[in-house]
Order: sequence, then structure tokens, then C-alpha cells
Amino acid sequence: MNENQVEPSLSDMPDDEFRAALAQVSNWLARYRENIRALPVLAQTSPGKTEQALPPCPPAKGEPVEAWLKDVDDIIVPAMTHWNHPGFMAYFAVTGSAPGILGEMISTAFNVNGMLWKTSPALTELERVVLRWYASAMGLPTSWFGMITDTASTSTLVALTAAREAAGLNVREDGLSAKPALVLYCSEEAHSSVDKAALVLGMGMRGIRRIPSDDHFRMRVDLLEEEIGRDLAAQRRPFAVVATVGTTSATGVDPVPQIADVCRRHGLWLHVDAAYAGSAAVAPEFRWALAGCERADSLVTNPHKWLFTPIDCSALFTARPDAFRNAFSLIPEYLRTDASGAVDMMDYSFQLGRRFRAVKLWFVFRYFGTDGLAERIRAHVGLGKEFASSVDLHPSLERLAPAHFSVVCFRVHPPGLDDEAELERINTEVLRKVNASGDVFLSHTKLKGRYCLRLAVGHLQTRAADVRRALELVCSSAGVAPPAA
Repeated sequence: MNENQVEPSLSDMPDDEFRAALAQVSNWLARYRENIRALPVLAQTSPGKTEQALPPCPPAKGEPVEAWLKDVDDIIVPAMTHWNHPGFMAYFAVTGSAPGILGEMISTAFNVNGMLWKTSPALTELERVVLRWYASAMGLPTSWFGMITDTASTSTLVALTAAREAAGLNVREDGLSAKPALVLYCSEEAHSSVDKAALVLGMGMRGIRRIPSDDHFRMRVDLLEEEIGRDLAAQRRPFAVVATVGTTSATGVDPVPQIADVCRRHGLWLHVDAAYAGSAAVAPEFRWALAGCERADSLVTNPHKWLFTPIDCSALFTARPDAFRNAFSLIPEYLRTDASGAVDMMDYSFQLGRRFRAVKLWFVFRYFGTDGLAERIRAHVGLGKEFASSVDLHPSLERLAPAHFSVVCFRVHPPGLDDEAELERINTEVLRKVNASGDVFLSHTKLKGRYCLRLAVGHLQTRAADVRRALELVCSSAGVAPPAA
């Protein structure tokens, strides 16, 4: 035997076996997608049941792919909440589209780490190009530096770390000791990832100012200005403001141009969380939501929310990449290279390991095109508007927020009943019954202290009939008249 050969028993799966297994898995994936409507969208299981169904120890001898797939069918699928189900209308509905799945498969086969340009030149350069495509599609500056992270939580943490470094306090070298108390500002409707970023950055909850919102769930800029003034007077150090384009609960759009003015006056970093609504701007008529965002220091939007890219894929853009380098660049000898002029993505984040996520986003753009993406976004907004109109016309339903995009916040509100505790009890029970049906999955939130239900359209296979079914289930669960035909 040649000394470079490996004993067959010690090698990977043989090529012919891999081809056969790949065909089996591909067929399984196709069947799953084709038959997903027959599955209950919300997992019908109880805590611990899946663990108990699995063996406590791994097998000593390898098992065939048929056995793996049987356990997927028998154990895993029944315990899944199917985010790729057309009836998934909770949180922010997402789609792992076919081209995105194919891109994910190719990325996995490459199995590369893009920490340095040298370790995978194609990863770094495709990522930079596809993010310029994305910025262009949203009408944002293509001159921005972009990088892909896993989620908006990571993107926001990375951006605020750069913001802290840009504040000039030399925290990177000295830490936070003997520094003035840092203060971060966001709307009361901002995502909890902003608070978590502040915790990781050492500011504590006392370093976060959640600014009240107006009746449209937008940050009140006058109150932002007042808070900054109070903190300056108390010798605290404001350093960043997070504006939200498409808040998590009500999809409110903060007044970014006015917030940018405040940031400029006080020398504060402006980070925009457009994780949900940023992709809507691929349809030009929704670019109003990103007005003023070209003045941001950083912005995040998630292709895995409303650009039909499988989780996880978050796009972080910045007009100030040097601030990111100053915050994060750390090059031990074993990571030094001689690739002159190359961009090493590890220098812009705390992440060293970086998957080839750009492939799936690239395939999504290649398959749908920006026109096709815009058409689908319009269709989702149209379904949301249709549902909102039905709520507005129903005497026992009430909408609690503007429906800017494809999310509708509403509740059952029988005429004459104004006790908030009783309304919350009714709507909690309605939500339980709707989700137990298996046909659709809705989520809930509270707006200005009022409990409400949320319907979010975002899946490529969701149709008008699915949205009507959601409304019918709400009405039947509440014991109120069905919607008018």
C-alpha cells in the first residue's frame, strides 16, 4: 500500500456511499418541504420528551443513513416547531428558501474558516461583493464596509464595542476602571439584544436609557435630548444611540434623521437596528423606512428574517471600519500573513471562526433577483394589510399599532369590555387555542401595557387562505362572529 493511502476502515464515508446517502437526504428534504402543511406548525410535545426518546450514549458501531432518517422522522420532526411552515406567523416569520438551502449545502461541503483572507479568499471576497449587492438593493451606500455575522444580537454587540472604542476612552487598553459611567440610549421598544450588549460591555442595566415612544411606537427625540442633557450634567459619558427600523413588537420606525441630528450635535455613535424592516427597502416604495440611515455609523439587517435566507445570516454595515479595527484587531504570530492589501475579517469582530454564509445569500440573489425579491415583499405586505383591514372592520377585534409592513398587532376586544386584566385573560386563552390547532402559530407582546396578539407574514408559501384561516381561528377561539365573507 502506498504510504499516503489511508486504510479504508479509517477513512471518511466512501464516495459511492456518500452519493447514495446524499440522494436519500435530498429526497427527504424534498418530501419534508412538499408535505410540511400536513404537520402541526407548533411543536406538540412536552419538555424532556425528546431527550427521553434518544439513547443516553452514542453507538459504538456506525449506523446506516436509513436509521438516521428514521429517527429524524420518528423523534425529531414531531418535536419541531416548523419555522418553514406557511402557517408560521409568530415573531418574525422566515423562509429557508430552496436556493438558500442549496447554498447552505455547498457552504457546508466547503467547510472553510474565513478568519483570514488567506484561509479562504473566495469567502472574504464573495462576502464583500454580496453585501455591496445587498446595500445597493436597499438603496444604502455601497461604499460601506460589510460583514456577515450569525444574528443581529452579535452584530449589535460588535457595533457597540466599536462605538465604545470610538468614544476615545481607551477602554481597550485600560478597561473600564476609573472611567466615567458610559450611557447608551435606545427606544423603550428596542430589542433586548441592545440591553444584552450593554451587559457584555460592562455598562450594566443602569447604563441603558430606554426612551419612551410616541403613539406610533417611535422613539421621542425630545426626550432623548433631555436624557442626554441630564447624563452630561451628572458627569456621565453618553457614547451611542440605537435607533430601530422595524421594532420587534410593533414594527415602529424611529425618526432616524432627527436622531442622527442629535448624535451629530453630541458626538455620539448612531447604530441602526433594521434587522426586520431593512430588507423591505428592496422594494423601493418602502425605502422611506431607511431615510436618514445613510448617516448612521453602523447598521444591521438580517437576510434570514425577510430575505428568504436560511438561519443564520446577519449583515452588519459600517461607515467607520477603522473603529472596528481599533476595537478588535489582535494579531498573534500564528495568524500573521504576507497577503498585502488583503482584508482579514477577524480584525473587525471578536469572532475568529467564520462560516461561508455568503454563499446562501448569493444564491438567493441569483435565483430571485432584486425584482423577484421586491415582488415577494410586496405580496407579504399586502397580506398583512388585508388582515389589518379585516381586524379594523370586525366589531370584536381591535388593532393596537400601525401596520407598516407585514406584521399586525391586534387583540380580541368585545364591545363594552375595557378591563385590561380581563382582556389579557381572554387574549391569552385565544392565543393558546389558536396555536393548539396546529394550523397557524401566532405570538404575543405588550404595547403600552396592553396585551396583544401578533401576526407576522414572511414565509414564501403563505397565501391569503392561510391568513384568512388565522383570522377564522382567532374568532372561533374567542367565540365571536366569524369575519364577513
